[in-house]
Amino acid sequence: MSRIRGKDTSIEKTVRSYLFARGFRFRKNDKRYPGHPDIVLPKYHTIVFVNGCFWHMHEGCESFHMPKSNVEFWTAKLTRNRNRDRRQYEQLRQMGWRVIDVWECELRGAAREPRLERLAREIAEGV
Repeated sequence: MSRIRGKDTSIEKTVRSYLFARGFRFRKNDKRYPGHPDIVLPKYHTIVFVNGCFWHMHEGCESFHMPKSNVEFWTAKLTRNRNRDRRQYEQLRQMGWRVIDVWECELRGAAREPRLERLAREIAEGV
């Protein structure tokens, strides 16, 4: 587990490069906010989290499967992750931020471009 990246993952880089190419300027992994958001867009008062389907228990996703060994450990760990995410999102909303989730599965194959376009629209329309 020590090789699992906490930031600058390939999916984060994909989202950041897409947004930057379209003129969005942002801060990355800003520690001033709950959850250390992956992307903070102050101009749009929007925060984007780029989540891995496994680590954040993406409900209804084909990419998320509970491991078959050490089930108690993984259930507890992943449930804690999900609950922590929900608490942090609520704190950010109370601070006046719009929170957008981008899931790993949404950035695969043919779904990538439409999801990134939708993200750009969600950010821009929030002004």
